[in-house]
Amino acid sequence: MTPIEIARVEAYLRATFGNAKIKIEAPKKRGAPIEVSIAGEFIGVLHRDDDEGEVSYSLNISILEEDLPTIATK
Repeated sequence: MTPIEIARVEAYLRATFGNAKIKIEAPKKRGAPIEVSIAGEFIGVLHRDDDEGEVSYSLNISILEEDLPTIATK
């Protein structure tokens, strides 16, 4: 992804989720995953898909079971 694409997707995510702390980091090595974080904490990776000239982006968020809060049951 180009720096312009990264900036556009980052602006979209910030506006959509109402969170200015969302940050997309350009990969340091070509072909490496594009990481997305909120307030410095990694939340997932961003992928670009170009299918017959139609470009789309997908955000894959991984949630570890150990990070989930405990919910009291009745």
